[in-house]
Amino acid sequence: MTKNADLLTRRQAAVAPGVASATTVFASKALNAEVWDADGKRYLDFAMGIAVCNTGHCHPKVIAAAKAQCESFTHTAFQVVPYQPYIALCEKLNAIAPIKDAKSVLFTTGAEAVENAVKIARTHTGRPGLIAFRGAFHGRTALTSTLTGKIVPYRAGSGVGVANVFHAPFPIAHHGISVDDAMAGLATILKTEIEAQNVAAIILEPVQGEGGFYQAPNDFMQKLRDLCDDHGIMLICDEIQTGFGRTGKLFATEHSGIEPDLITVAKAMGGGFPVSGVIGKAAVIDSTKPGGLGGTYGGNPVACAAALATIAAIEDEGLVERSVHLGNRLVERLNEIKVRDDVPAMGNVRGVGSMVAFELVKERGGHEPNPDLIGKLTAKAAEKGLILLSCGYFANTIRLLIPLTIPEKNLEEGLDIIEASLIEVFNE
Repeated sequence: MTKNADLLTRRQAAVAPGVASATTVFASKALNAEVWDADGKRYLDFAMGIAVCNTGHCHPKVIAAAKAQCESFTHTAFQVVPYQPYIALCEKLNAIAPIKDAKSVLFTTGAEAVENAVKIARTHTGRPGLIAFRGAFHGRTALTSTLTGKIVPYRAGSGVGVANVFHAPFPIAHHGISVDDAMAGLATILKTEIEAQNVAAIILEPVQGEGGFYQAPNDFMQKLRDLCDDHGIMLICDEIQTGFGRTGKLFATEHSGIEPDLITVAKAMGGGFPVSGVIGKAAVIDSTKPGGLGGTYGGNPVACAAALATIAAIEDEGLVERSVHLGNRLVERLNEIKVRDDVPAMGNVRGVGSMVAFELVKERGGHEPNPDLIGKLTAKAAEKGLILLSCGYFANTIRLLIPLTIPEKNLEEGLDIIEASLIEVFNE
């Protein structure tokens, strides 16, 4: 039996089946854009732990910072004995976020960040209601899975979601949902479901992640800001997957030029170490009294040190700018593949920065989703040594989450595998 096969058997016996894995590859080591499995096979990683390792696996600056902090101490709980790395990370987030006069608070996971952003918004406004969007993903806790705009698999079988959460349509032009349609959907909610004066926050991803890598149009973001201002509603931008250079800006919200009230961050901020946070307008953040926020591991010192090194690497190595370059190349090559005669039904190719995706459809030029081929494509790519992730409201999208540090030769190698895999899947 191979080591991978043995680990798969042990996993099935010991681990809850509700935790799904996209592959049966069990990692033994990783470096930048490459991963080696338990049997020694090499893979290119175009998933990066779901957009966590924007600086690649085991970036030397990040590892060095974490090691140095480990030699001092690993945990005291900031609520008990506070420490400099937590303060320094909040200072850095306040300086780089597209919010004037900001303050921050740190947690461990993205779902925690969303939960606490909602708590802050409700405390500040004194209101219960929340509006999210169809196709959104905000987490798997009771509240965040209710905010998530898709039932299967995130809350299938778990009953009705948390109260006072409503979902509006998200504007996706090539699926026939315009900005006006989305705004009309919001107006309908405020007319028929909940009064605006009872809505604490509207939360959205500036680019939907699990929903399919759809970017919110700039005019939609601006109209949301105006709507929130008119009714005293907090606007929360969930930047957990989009933040820290992924979209060709440090924060995806910067594309629209608006100032949100709160931003949630996690994933790529820690460079592989678990840390998350909420950045917000000081007047909003200060609404929650001492003791109302926190968590035993929130803002762990090792993770804070790693996050500071990650942000420094992004800045020092020009990775925001490189994200644009890499994304342009991904879109260019995918569009070349799309028009091949032996790739007859590759659909919409889209991207902002290096947050790039493509769809598989029933026929060339059409929009009808073809989710049946997605599993075949990811499996075929894995056989050839490339890790891919699917996503999408219609389960027919491949999302590419390459490290912003990827060598050009690895980028082209991965694109070659995508092309070869598509040809085989369409012609079997």
